[in-house]
Amino acid sequence: MANKDAKAYDPWKAFSGPNLGYVMEQYDLLQSNPDEVDPELKNLFEIAGPPALDAHAEVMAEAPVRQTIEPSESLSMKKIMSAVKLADNIRTYGHLAANINPLNDKTLDAEQIHFEKYDLTADDLKKIPADFICAASPDYVKDGYDAVRYLKELYTKTIAFEFQHVSDLDEKQWLTDMVETGSMFPEITKEKKSLLLKRLTEVENFEKFLHRTYVGQKRFSIEGLDTLVPIVDELISEAVQDGAFNVNIAMAHRGRLNVLAHVLGKPYEVIFSEFQHSPNKDLVPSEGSIGINYGWTGDVKYHLGLDKQITKENTQKARITLANNPSHLEVVSPISVGYSRAAQEDRTKAGYPVQDITGSIAILIHGDAAFPGEGIVPETLNLSRLRGYQTGGSIHIIANNMIGFTTESEDSRSTRYASDLAKGFEVPIVHVNADDPEACLAAVALAYKYRKEFKKDFLIDLIGYRRFGHNEMDEPLVTQPQMYALIHQHKTQKEIYGELLLKNNEISQEEIEDIEKQVDSRLTEAYSRVSGDKPEEGAECNPPETVEHGLPKIETAVAADELKKINEELVQWPEGFTVNKKLGRILTRRLDSFTENGKIDWAHAETLAFASILSDGTPIRLTGQDSERGTFAQRNIVLHDSENGQTYSPLHKLESAKASFAVHNSPLTETAVVGFEYGYNVFAPETLVLWEGQFGDFANTAQVMFDQFIAAGRAKWGQKSGLVMLLPHGYEGQGPEHSSARLERFLSLAAENNWTVANLSSAAQYFHILRRQAKILEMDEVRPLVLMTPKSLLRNQVMASEVSAFTEGEFQTYIEQPGLGENPDQVERIVFCTGKLAVELSGRISSEEKLDWLHVIRIEEIYPFPFEEIQKIMKKYPKLKEIIWLQEEPKNMGAWNFVEPRLNAAAPHGLNVSYIGRKRRSSPAEGDPTVHKKEQQRIITQAITRTVEGEK
Repeated sequence: MANKDAKAYDPWKAFSGPNLGYVMEQYDLLQSNPDEVDPELKNLFEIAGPPALDAHAEVMAEAPVRQTIEPSESLSMKKIMSAVKLADNIRTYGHLAANINPLNDKTLDAEQIHFEKYDLTADDLKKIPADFICAASPDYVKDGYDAVRYLKELYTKTIAFEFQHVSDLDEKQWLTDMVETGSMFPEITKEKKSLLLKRLTEVENFEKFLHRTYVGQKRFSIEGLDTLVPIVDELISEAVQDGAFNVNIAMAHRGRLNVLAHVLGKPYEVIFSEFQHSPNKDLVPSEGSIGINYGWTGDVKYHLGLDKQITKENTQKARITLANNPSHLEVVSPISVGYSRAAQEDRTKAGYPVQDITGSIAILIHGDAAFPGEGIVPETLNLSRLRGYQTGGSIHIIANNMIGFTTESEDSRSTRYASDLAKGFEVPIVHVNADDPEACLAAVALAYKYRKEFKKDFLIDLIGYRRFGHNEMDEPLVTQPQMYALIHQHKTQKEIYGELLLKNNEISQEEIEDIEKQVDSRLTEAYSRVSGDKPEEGAECNPPETVEHGLPKIETAVAADELKKINEELVQWPEGFTVNKKLGRILTRRLDSFTENGKIDWAHAETLAFASILSDGTPIRLTGQDSERGTFAQRNIVLHDSENGQTYSPLHKLESAKASFAVHNSPLTETAVVGFEYGYNVFAPETLVLWEGQFGDFANTAQVMFDQFIAAGRAKWGQKSGLVMLLPHGYEGQGPEHSSARLERFLSLAAENNWTVANLSSAAQYFHILRRQAKILEMDEVRPLVLMTPKSLLRNQVMASEVSAFTEGEFQTYIEQPGLGENPDQVERIVFCTGKLAVELSGRISSEEKLDWLHVIRIEEIYPFPFEEIQKIMKKYPKLKEIIWLQEEPKNMGAWNFVEPRLNAAAPHGLNVSYIGRKRRSSPAEGDPTVHKKEQQRIITQAITRTVEGEK
């Protein structure tokens, strides 16, 4: 144990007079001849470290008035060391003996904190000064025996602590001092106790009202964890009083309706109407709640979120947001953290955004089975201290009902506590009995003060129970008869706290009855307002017209002079900054792009797009596992000095920039990072937020985010997003894992203009689609953008575009192959294709002759599919005999299943669409590059060979 770690019980303080002189002599002897020193003293010196005479004298001089007790000469070093170990173990293992389980159905383990186990007696401990055991103990603690009893009381109550895994000694000492000085235990006035009881009454009576009024309907009751609501109340109060203007809450469905009603102020009438399937938006108050969103297909009531605006003293406003969340439990956590980061940042000036962590806080509420069970939890915890993702600490709360659906803890985790996972991230943990509301407020006080002091995450493990089955329709006695026999006999938290206040003469029976009447009256009155409302007739679930009609025409070209000036700035770096020689030559060559016959490749086009978007005043945030350099060394948007490693980004110094530019290399994480970026974009809708997969197939890991949020969030909750996903895609002989971004998955989710899915064939197209996306961010038509991006083609001049395509052009949903289709009467076959294969086909066509019979159309925007335009094109060719869809992916993958019915619908009467590509496969691509090359050649050759029909 380091000396700093042990300063609360420094063994040197236990000695004075002759004893101190003797021990110091022995310490000096240890330096010169350690073999002559008693082994027990050696161990003591390992604990104590070297003596600090000045400090010792000062401590003794300033000691409180309490009686000074010097250890008896007969008290051995072994006894002293045992006392040190006992005190340390009370701090470390006290939680095992603490009263933190309201059901008391687990055997407490107090073995580590009995002084008899250490060969100590009460008399032994009384001979040791109190400061030796607990320097922070109050004055009534007179000796070591009193100090041990004091520590036992602190560490085994209805609140227990786990700090030993925190390696930072200052943090650990601060936490210890907060507990042992009592600083974490707030003074609770009689008035506040009455309000606390009222809140518990509101929580319980609301649940009971729903239970008897809407019999058999799911509500995922909070009962057994009622104190969760006061905990969240208190956290919000602390944050707002401290200057926070934004609080973001994430939670699963259990207790959600109660949090919506009592924390966010969702009117009872609205909740009752949803139970009756007669939603009445007129019931929403004009002030207090904002952004109550409904999508056109909607979601069940216990998945819905809410925004609430509160005002402090009529001057300071704060926004409280409960994030919408599907049944995927923990996946909402990184989204809420993304909300908080977005709220903390000022994006109005060039450079990296300016962050103020005091402005926003995230409160993440977890289930006890989900916290250790869902992999996104450690992913999110890992983000908490990373430069691009940290928010100054989130407050985590485990709503611990000691069961997951019907699965008990011993079958759902391999750890003692549900919270143990957080230890790996050195997050301090407090376990608290949900039956003790005042202990719960103490946990909040410590959590908030720690976050404020150290700007790190904190975890409250709120241990309660679940009063009913998983969804009020289950019978828990079937699977947990013993647990529920205890629960059915157990008083509610409202009853327990009310009885405690009565016993302490802090409230009267009449006051309790008055609280009950007030709460019940409010519920009854709210119900009476909507009880006669009839269920709405089933309406068609159609999106708004602005969404249905698609994007308006948007100008995305940039004037040549402006683009040239930007380009020149992007290849300038400060005097004395040494760019890698090879990279410097590559970047400097970009100046040639604006000379005669110059071209702009993909990465260059992207940088120009970013620069022009910043010049328009739109902030940008780009993240991914290698986004600063680019996975394929193509981007190099952050330069590293080759001599000293310092970094420089030209986009941060752009003269014309009117908004911030953030670029961060992300951890090797997809689900949490995609969720974070989605949350950031939802909360900062004016920002162009881009997430880039290192390879497109890495998006597999984030599939839940695409399924539940990005693709469907607007339809379910009215939640708009303009998030951009860059997914490297293309078959290049690299095997099955790094070929396909699974284009088919994004197309299978495409409907109701929910997002754009594109696979582009030129740098100019990329430039224009990025600029278009930036311009629609704050329009009602906004939607996410899924882009299949190139790999080997990044520097290919076939994909490069002339400057005029940037200064005069616009995004095209399809492109006709230059040089083909010019004689409509001769065209017999049209080949439709997309992306990289379209580029390869174009290269092959350039070396072929006599192709008047052939035309090729590149579909650049696959969804929304340009149906009417394609239909018109096919009508231009009267002798058309074949319509081909060409792709490099297997037939059961790629775009085929999506485009085939659309092309058939657009085709002239009597013509059907045929397929050319790989046959159906279970694996995306071949593992042998030679086989890949042969297959690729076959596909392209077949597309331009007149005599061969496509596979049927």
